[in-house]
Amino acid sequence: MQLKIMPKKKHLPAGRAPLILFLCQVISALEVPLDLVQPPTITQQSPKDYIIDPRENIVIQCEAKGKPPPSFSWTQNGTHFDIDKDPLVTMKPDSGTLIINIMSEGKAETYEGVYQCTARNERGAAISNNIVVRPSRSPLWTKEKLEPMTLQNGQPLVLPCRPPVGLPPPIIFWMDNSFQRLPQSERVSQGLNGDLYFSNVLPEDTREDYICYARFNHTQTIQQKQPISVKVISVDELNDTIAANLSDTEFYGAKSNRERPPTFLTPEGNASNKEELRGNVLSLECIAEGLPTPVVYWIKEDGTLPINRTFYRNFQKTLQIIQVSEADSGNYQCIAKNALGAIHHTISVTVKAAPYWIMAPQNLVLSPGEDGALICRANGNPKPTISWLSNGVPIEIAPDDPSRKIDGDTIIFSNVQERSSAVYQCNASNEYGYLLANAFVNVLAEPPRILTSANTHYQVIANRPAFLDCAFFGSPLPTIEWFKGAKGNALHEDIYVLHENGTLGIPVPQKESTGTYTCVAKNKLGMAKNEVNLEIKDPTRIIKQPEYAVVQRGSTVSFECKVKHDHTLILTVTWLKDDHELPSDGRFTVDKDQLVVADVGDDDGGTYTCVANTTLDTVSASAVLGVVAPTPTPAPIYDVPDPPFDLELTDQLDKSVQLSWTPGDDNNSPITKFIIEYEDAMHEAGLWHYQTEVPGTQTRAQLKLSPYVNYSFRVMAENSLGRSLPSQPSEQYLTKAAEPDKNPMTVEGLGSEPDNLVITWKPLNGFESNGPGLQYKVSWRQKDGDDEWTSVVVANVSKYIVSGTPTFVPYLIKVQALNDVGFAPEPAAVMGHSGEDLPMVAPRNVHVNVLNGTLAEVHWDPVPLKSIRGHLQGYRIYYWKAQSSSKRNRRHMEKKILIFQGSKTHGMLPGLEPFSHYMLNVRVVNGKGEGPASPDKDFNTPEGVPSAPSALKIVNPTLDSLTLEWDPPRHPNGILTEYTLKYQPINSTHELGPLIDLKIPANKTRWTLKNLNFSTRYKFYFYAQTSAGSGSQITEEAVTTVDEAMASRQVDIATQGWFIGLMCAVALLILILLIVCFIRRNKGGKYPVKEKEDAHADPEIQPMKEDDGTFGEYSDAEDHKPLKKGSRTPSDRTVKKEDSDDSLVDYGEGVNGQFNEDGSFIGQYSGKKEKEPAEGNESSEAPSPVNAMNSFV
Repeated sequence: MQLKIMPKKKHLPAGRAPLILFLCQVISALEVPLDLVQPPTITQQSPKDYIIDPRENIVIQCEAKGKPPPSFSWTQNGTHFDIDKDPLVTMKPDSGTLIINIMSEGKAETYEGVYQCTARNERGAAISNNIVVRPSRSPLWTKEKLEPMTLQNGQPLVLPCRPPVGLPPPIIFWMDNSFQRLPQSERVSQGLNGDLYFSNVLPEDTREDYICYARFNHTQTIQQKQPISVKVISVDELNDTIAANLSDTEFYGAKSNRERPPTFLTPEGNASNKEELRGNVLSLECIAEGLPTPVVYWIKEDGTLPINRTFYRNFQKTLQIIQVSEADSGNYQCIAKNALGAIHHTISVTVKAAPYWIMAPQNLVLSPGEDGALICRANGNPKPTISWLSNGVPIEIAPDDPSRKIDGDTIIFSNVQERSSAVYQCNASNEYGYLLANAFVNVLAEPPRILTSANTHYQVIANRPAFLDCAFFGSPLPTIEWFKGAKGNALHEDIYVLHENGTLGIPVPQKESTGTYTCVAKNKLGMAKNEVNLEIKDPTRIIKQPEYAVVQRGSTVSFECKVKHDHTLILTVTWLKDDHELPSDGRFTVDKDQLVVADVGDDDGGTYTCVANTTLDTVSASAVLGVVAPTPTPAPIYDVPDPPFDLELTDQLDKSVQLSWTPGDDNNSPITKFIIEYEDAMHEAGLWHYQTEVPGTQTRAQLKLSPYVNYSFRVMAENSLGRSLPSQPSEQYLTKAAEPDKNPMTVEGLGSEPDNLVITWKPLNGFESNGPGLQYKVSWRQKDGDDEWTSVVVANVSKYIVSGTPTFVPYLIKVQALNDVGFAPEPAAVMGHSGEDLPMVAPRNVHVNVLNGTLAEVHWDPVPLKSIRGHLQGYRIYYWKAQSSSKRNRRHMEKKILIFQGSKTHGMLPGLEPFSHYMLNVRVVNGKGEGPASPDKDFNTPEGVPSAPSALKIVNPTLDSLTLEWDPPRHPNGILTEYTLKYQPINSTHELGPLIDLKIPANKTRWTLKNLNFSTRYKFYFYAQTSAGSGSQITEEAVTTVDEAMASRQVDIATQGWFIGLMCAVALLILILLIVCFIRRNKGGKYPVKEKEDAHADPEIQPMKEDDGTFGEYSDAEDHKPLKKGSRTPSDRTVKKEDSDDSLVDYGEGVNGQFNEDGSFIGQYSGKKEKEPAEGNESSEAPSPVNAMNSFV
């Protein structure tokens, strides 16, 4: 059993006082049982920086616990995210986790943004981190033309990679056209930026396929750059190259190929700066050129490099320090050196730090009237700022709590009451990041309870620590007391330790410690107790240990290991050699108390360990075995065998040959086997294939051969140390040709047109042809007819097309291989089909069963199989809304499509609009396409509840009345029957008064409330109703005017003479400034540049408008965009709608949808979506000067 020791302990005094532990009044380390009322706690959430795969559904996690179970809500980019309005977004039941179904419809980019989850119940609200959701991106390389490079031998070279910017950044590597990594060394290496650096080039660097690859792991894609061609020439070749190719060849540089001291290719200059965050990996890089190739090494000025955290990469050109901290700041120097000199570069490193916890706030459980504190301490560079929130709201604007006092990073609570329960959030942030922690204050009055299982039985080895658990809960925090024995004697010894979590520790238990122990928890509300049993066992001991031994090679040795253990425990004894299992060799024998090793060899030397295990303890003892030679001999040299030699071919037959050889030296390790490989010089020259292997005692092998192959053989020997190099190849042996012994695989017959049959197969390779002149005999006939086989012989191809076939008829097909010698065995026939054509008949008897306002079930009769003329793919339903039942919206709607796989004859239409008139038809689909449509069928959906009224405004407030104006719901979803208005007053302490309910006729859009209280704020709740029920409500607040008698007693500042004079002076000053600006702008046109601009008539320069008196100014495309909501409009109150208003989100893409067998929807809608009205002022454009002036005025 695994026991935890809490860091804080309390030891008993030496006196006779009872063993009682009074814990502090704050329960911070204990969990609140879930059956008790408690605020929400976030238990799981997605990472802050959440990069998603755009090809999969988006899952944003948010899990929380609490009592009552919390409800969940989300914000997107700081505003409420209404998941009910987005059909692609669902929330998991009893969870806050969002699932966005982009696999069936929609794009990941649409949901890119910052999300935050709130879990709320009656005790408070906990919030998640800001989860930044971004789809991964793997862009293509920009097209570019790369000129070949010609360099002189010894020059430096840098091949640029410049990969596309992806999310997350790609992994860069260089390969050739054969996808083989380019070799790297001290001379040639890849930099951190992906470029390939050559300190000096050599002739072997000449190649035309230097290719930079970018691997995007998140989307499992690889992009490649265009190949770069490099040619390295000597001094003698240089003159000829210049004369012949100067016009079309780029020379990389003009440096001499003579030896030279190092210079840095990267970084530039003598010094540079580097900034890194605490906890990251610090990577510093220096790559130098020179001849001979420089060597790079690193030092830290005024300090030493950390031993266990420093690593050198890329042939010591890169220095890496893991888990970097502020202490790693300083100056690092890289030195590049060769025989001609040295150069150094200093990198000044500054380590900054995002916030990290020193003390994160912990949950508080307090009883009424108690005191407590939440502490939030964090560090960082720069020092983070600490801010507090209460239930997700900044604490400065949160409801006031008299028991709460804020003191910087601490909130102090005194004399708390039940209403003090809340969830507090601490935010520590600086420019490099933030930390967010939730901690609740839960005010409870609960009697003690013991959480540890009753009658738990503990078994412990004598003299080893014992820990008896007593997990508890209560509020106020209970005191814990332990007793031993049936009579309940209190513990008075000083050999016990009581931990903060209630656990009783016995550091050195003895046999007499066996017995029953009782844990008692008490507070002012009650008491709870629990009994546990402790049993002390004898320790396991090795009374006879194995002893050190030295024996001669070939002799026998034994090790003895006698063990004594508690007879009530099961003992297991295991022997190990060098901490590993014994070799599976019959020379090792394990008896009851000893290990015997027979025929000892050199490999048997080592450490042998006897391990004795019970369920409670483990002991071990070891001894070393030394193996010596019987007589002194020189130390042998052990190595892999030398290659075999003297290969000879004998008994040469058509399909077999005997190969013999002479083994090479085994180098003091017996040869265990020989491996034989062959080369086919006729079909695959240069490639060696495995043929067979024989035991190491054989020096010849009978080899089976294939016809028409030009064989060569080679042999390799293998011993316990490895495999030898291959022998020299044997003489070549060409076997005679024979007929093929196999036929092509993967034979298929499918039609590409209604009147043909395309027969395909996988051809035989050259090795399988068994002779020259490989061809194929293709045969076919109708499966259900009495026709004879039709055959044709074709060349070594993989396809044959039969024309003039009936539409979609089953055929039997055979493809037989043949060559100049004869035919392969008769092949088995496979079945295929000629080409499909469009179905001829439409489904009949289509009828619709409307289930509710948004769902309908469609039934139809299946189409006869013969009329389908192809493989049945399923049925396709086209449906569209013809017009609204209320005839308020007659605009034509685009058709939507749903596909039902297989032979289904019914399906569900989801997502319908209530109180609407729909039309549909059904078509059968095969592999060629869809058949004719059934007659259009119409149906109507019933009424639903309306949406909220479009707008609610309060106008004309008076002393005792308010007038409400509203717009009807945008989606009535039926015939409105009435409006319901509820309102209530709000007093100065924000408490709500009695709620008044009022019904208003459906044809009204204005209503005046009278007999209201003066100077009083009212809150209004307003919603519409249809026969289906009540819709969503809209709320608003307004205040009646002040009593005139009271207002008369106040001084009206607007009637004061000094105020009128001040306003006149301000107005005069503004008028003078405007006149001065007008004169200065008119004078601006008299200069030569102005005359040139007038002569060219630049269309981008707008002349002064004579109709409105405004000045022409330079502008860009941003100035001509339509004004957004909130901008000032021209005097005629119209705004020109320009083409640039269109947005990609206004258009949908046709996509297919599918259903399960039970009719549940698993597909998508298809067709053009209706344009949705623009919402709010979402423009990110810079405001125009006109708008800016209007806003100022």
